[in-house]
Amino acid sequence: MATRKKSQLDPAIQRIPIDRLRIFDIAEDELEALERGSTESIFLNLAIGVLSIAISLSASLATATFPTDRAFYVFVILMVVGYVAGLTFGLLWFVSRKTLKSVSARIRSRIPPDGEQESDDAE
Repeated sequence: MATRKKSQLDPAIQRIPIDRLRIFDIAEDELEALERGSTESIFLNLAIGVLSIAISLSASLATATFPTDRAFYVFVILMVVGYVAGLTFGLLWFVSRKTLKSVSARIRSRIPPDGEQESDDAE
């Protein structure tokens, strides 16, 4: 097998070893929660978008004159639905915003303090 001559274009590779590695055992429900991921950003984005639309409809209702009652009622219904949906998405975001952090905290809480070692033998 022929060896290749080192040219100036070859990168310098430096390996830095890890001095300490922690391995966490996780339960199946914790793994499923991590796989599901976080829905909080979706709820927040939907809440902001729908509330923005509802506020703009409110401004339109306050400043515009409508030729028919039907157009006015459509704006009112859309505005009310927008506020209800925005508040619902906002509440869903508020409730679910800490789910992944709580799973991570539960996993990390099983770390024994430094200096203590767990033994596998039952006494």
